[in-house]
Amino acid sequence: MRIEDIDRNFIVETDITEPDLVWFNIKEAPFKIYGVEFEEAEGRYTRMPKAAAEQASPGIVSGRKLTSGGRVRFKTDSTFIGIKAVQKNVAPTSHMTWLGHSGFDLYHKKNGKDVYYFSLMPPIGITEGYSSGKKTDGKYTDYTINFPIYDGVVELYVALKKGSRLSEPTPYKQECPVVFYGSSITHGGCASRPGNTYPAMISRELDINFINLGFSGKAKGEPGMADYVASLPMSAFVLDYDHNTPSEQNLIDTHEPFYKKVRAAHPDIPIIMVTAPNTKLQGNVNYAGRGFLYNRREIIRKTYENAIAAGDTNVYFIDGYTLFGGKHWDACTVDGTHPNDLGFYRMSQVIGKVLKKALNEEK
Repeated sequence: MRIEDIDRNFIVETDITEPDLVWFNIKEAPFKIYGVEFEEAEGRYTRMPKAAAEQASPGIVSGRKLTSGGRVRFKTDSTFIGIKAVQKNVAPTSHMTWLGHSGFDLYHKKNGKDVYYFSLMPPIGITEGYSSGKKTDGKYTDYTINFPIYDGVVELYVALKKGSRLSEPTPYKQECPVVFYGSSITHGGCASRPGNTYPAMISRELDINFINLGFSGKAKGEPGMADYVASLPMSAFVLDYDHNTPSEQNLIDTHEPFYKKVRAAHPDIPIIMVTAPNTKLQGNVNYAGRGFLYNRREIIRKTYENAIAAGDTNVYFIDGYTLFGGKHWDACTVDGTHPNDLGFYRMSQVIGKVLKKALNEEK
């Protein structure tokens, strides 16, 4: 017996039967796309150009196709919103929900804040995308659809009721993006749905645009990646790739040079350095006895201290030990490393507080 036969709330609709719909390609105005761009040569959405990724590493070339941080925003009073996603679905992972891995979720503006509305559930076993949709309250407001964390998107179409209003979304308070560069944790593993990664949570809380350049297992501070990041327009930069570096020496060789390249290109923006969160560190009084985890933290701290000593007054350090702190720290991950929604919420609170302070001081 299937759970759907017992509880209808678990049924995933695979076809849209709502009448009187008009379909729109999100590449067309007034839809606004954030966090990804459509790459004509490959016919799909990516997080960075192929040519730039090739200067970093082969892993980034493939990882840029996973659309974490991608969003489409618009304003409507449609009483129904649906999607048709054309995807090249990749194999699921054992420690992530299928929704977080390959699905979309939708937020609406309520009292000036982007608030979760509903999930556009992907059926198990899809290989080329899916369709999904739900009724809304029909209020004329802003909507955001978040792209999948660990899947790719070839095309995305949005369905609205015939005759409904459609216009450009309200701009972010901070349209110039905050750029996050880091490991699978920055990427979004293992949030239950796309809107629950820590960069997405911070974006909603502070009303800021962002670019997610987290790459599972691939972000190693390569010079080519530093060059690309430095070339981007940004309002702030979060440097968070500790977990991916293969050795302490690699971190020594890459971390401070990465910071210096970004700082040289952006002399005035806040730069936030974050060390790896890990439940192996929690509950241990003897943090220094945790070996390489402690040593890597000190390498990153050294970058920060050198920056301060050189006169940089807009650089910040966040100790990963603090990210899962407090009661139920042991409930913050799925495997001791990758955060669940509670873990991402706590990360967003710590990093978001520093980022809010840094951005406010810039204004």
